[in-house]
Amino acid sequence: VEPNRNPPIFTAMQFKSLLFSALALSVSPAMAEVGTKLVAKGFERPVWAGVPEGVEGKLWVMEQAGRVWIVDLKTGSWEGKPFLDIHEDVSRKGNEEGLLGLAFAKDFATSGRYYVNFTDKEKQTRIVRFPSKDKVPTDPATAEVLMAYPSEFENHNGGWIGFGPDGYLYIGNGDGGSGNDPKQRAQDLGSLLGKMLRIDVSPEKGYKTPSDNPFVGDDKARPEIWSYGLRNPWRNSFDRETGDFWIADVGQGIWEEVNFVPNGKSKGANFGWRLREGLIETPSKDNSVGGEKPAGALDPIHVYKHGMGPDQGLSITGGYVYRGSAVPELKGRYVFADYQNPRIWSFKQEGGKEQDWKDHTKALQPDGGRINLISSFAEDNKGELFLLDHTGPVYQIIAK
Repeated sequence: VEPNRNPPIFTAMQFKSLLFSALALSVSPAMAEVGTKLVAKGFERPVWAGVPEGVEGKLWVMEQAGRVWIVDLKTGSWEGKPFLDIHEDVSRKGNEEGLLGLAFAKDFATSGRYYVNFTDKEKQTRIVRFPSKDKVPTDPATAEVLMAYPSEFENHNGGWIGFGPDGYLYIGNGDGGSGNDPKQRAQDLGSLLGKMLRIDVSPEKGYKTPSDNPFVGDDKARPEIWSYGLRNPWRNSFDRETGDFWIADVGQGIWEEVNFVPNGKSKGANFGWRLREGLIETPSKDNSVGGEKPAGALDPIHVYKHGMGPDQGLSITGGYVYRGSAVPELKGRYVFADYQNPRIWSFKQEGGKEQDWKDHTKALQPDGGRINLISSFAEDNKGELFLLDHTGPVYQIIAK
């Protein structure tokens, strides 16, 4: 068909309407580029950040050595004293040891209760509850140790803790360390290592095991276990809109992986380690490590190979499904990164499958600088995202 070579004739009013429409499209947030802005800098090995429910304009930032600071997001300034300082109790002997996770109780505004996960001087993982009725600072002497169990080696401590949509506290544990899970902890239901735990911290003292945990009543299993077969889950999250669970598990020698579990489907899940790495049988020189996929084991939704290329890496850092409003480009996308090859990616999940993978590394580099080692992401109460550079700065992901 011959195209119409005669341009249409518009009235002044129609032309004005079209012009305004074009201008609106040109500045629409959906068309804006993704970028970052510096929130604060100067932290010592920041590894976590977050916000209690109901709080705006502030960010709690955790340092691996054992301190937590409150940052004013408008000024980038810190409170004069740390919110928490337990560096004397925290082990930093191993590179992966330290103060690694924090979770605020849903009613923190009234109860002041929060929980931390750290490795202590006895090479144990400790899950500790603190009361902070005056909010700042916390008295270390008020610590209540809920759980303490040996880490065995100095790596693969996991360290993430967080409250699920069911109100229970979830705890991500690595397999205890070394290579190839030499003591086979991840598949051993008698060990807390290599597991996702689930406990009820509502009692005034101590904790309870939820009666619907999958291995309650099994004499050969620890009742706190919710799912298993993990190597070193580094940064996990619940989708604030759907309740779906995302677990980023650091790989052994070939593959890094992201596990996705729909809301309510992670009970008793087996993620395959040490038999499986990513989508394959775990390789070893004498074929003593890998094996067939266990019955019912879940495959990751996304894997990437070891290397320093644009779609490769060496140590995954899990993130969040973006549910904020300031960056429409990321809406509904799972945002994650690699620590050693500092790249930042995202994809959509549809029907349990990965869709529309994107690389945001170049766009998210700060003006005049470079993000070096992405140790963690963070989310505020509006679903906006932050990322932490292990060398000291904290950035917010924005639309330019």
